[in-house]
Amino acid sequence: MELLFAALGGALLGFIFHYALPGQETRGVLWSAAFGTCAAIVVWEALVWAGMGPGDGWIWVIDLVVAALAAAGITRLSTVRRRAADRELLERLFKGEAA
Repeated sequence: MELLFAALGGALLGFIFHYALPGQETRGVLWSAAFGTCAAIVVWEALVWAGMGPGDGWIWVIDLVVAALAAAGITRLSTVRRRAADRELLERLFKGEAA
């Protein structure tokens, strides 16, 4: 049950970063949320295997911080890469090359 709460926390953080960071038009709405969810699940399972329990406060802090960093990182990275790819395509189209 706690894994579900951790996953929901990662998804919520992903949605927050999608709308809080610039470049929303360059990525899908679910991209950051999905990445945050996956990061939260993987980190939660790794911490449980390492011996931490759901009653420990640190498992929640570590899990949500890592999910937030992953969601923020993929949000910024996807925006930068998409804008660079769009610029490169526009330059190719202006030169007359086929897409």
